[in-house]
Amino acid sequence: MPHRKTQIHLKQQIHQRLDGAQKIAVLGIGSDMLSDDAAGLLAAQEIAKPRAAAEEKASKIKVFLGGACPENLTGEILKFAPTHIVIIDAADFKKEAGHTALIDPKDIDGVSFSTHRLPTKILVDYLVKSCGAAVIIIGIQPQNLSFNGMVSPAVKSAAKKLAGMLSY
Repeated sequence: MPHRKTQIHLKQQIHQRLDGAQKIAVLGIGSDMLSDDAAGLLAAQEIAKPRAAAEEKASKIKVFLGGACPENLTGEILKFAPTHIVIIDAADFKKEAGHTALIDPKDIDGVSFSTHRLPTKILVDYLVKSCGAAVIIIGIQPQNLSFNGMVSPAVKSAAKKLAGMLSY
């Protein structure tokens, strides 16, 4: 995860892009069988952790665990009718493990996503055209993508910190 100053800047960017959001769909993407590729799933699971009943009712966030086939959840996401969609995934920025950054949807082709059956750009385009929601993509730099390996401490930490930034 980036240094404290960078974390604060990232949190400000995220909150700025979610300003005015009425309903936020968080889509965690990745494979828990490929070590750090699970970054998006870990962050989404952390956001979805049980909360007090009153807090859960007041929450405007719904979490979707897309795994390696996030396109299978498009119907559920559209039924939720979000004003904003946050997609979280492992992404190779060629930075240190745990580096977390916003990815502009129009720059998606310049970032390497590892396990998707459907290219992320096609998924994003479909969601935008289908529900008109603003899409925010957040990538977490993996360290290790080995089969059945452990998630690196840097990625675990980054996912947890990112979840804290997205808790409303």
